[in-house]
Amino acid sequence: MVSVTQKTVVTQKLEGRCTSHSRTDVTVRDRAVVIDEPAERGGTNQGLTPTETMMASLIGCTNVITHKVAAKNNVAIKSMNVRLEAQFDRRGVMLQEEIDVPFPSATLYIDLKTDADSAAVERVKRDLAMFCPVSKVFRAAGIELKEVWNVNKG
Repeated sequence: MVSVTQKTVVTQKLEGRCTSHSRTDVTVRDRAVVIDEPAERGGTNQGLTPTETMMASLIGCTNVITHKVAAKNNVAIKSMNVRLEAQFDRRGVMLQEEIDVPFPSATLYIDLKTDADSAAVERVKRDLAMFCPVSKVFRAAGIELKEVWNVNKG
């Protein structure tokens, strides 16, 4: 087997084609995603809004990093689901006033099914907070980010 050394610092390159005042077609690598506004805000509702996309990235990163740190800690994840609720102060996007922290709080609800003991699960929780880059950016931005874990044995 050939061993591949991964770079520790990389440059991400994305491109956005602004097809209307509300729709942006973003490409990265060989993938594309549509970011749009709902119809009631003048969009075509063909994708998540920019802020929904940001929150979806937190869910995705939580999934990826939880699985990585679980494997590192010999924790087998049988199933996992993540739900997010975030408070959004929209006064800024409504151009009423500048808001320093538009998302004052967010809560991740993480449902995890595993046979691992509670000490191993606690290591996974600790490592998730240490290594998830999206959650680290959120916390550094002043968002009070909470995690509510529902761990089921089985």
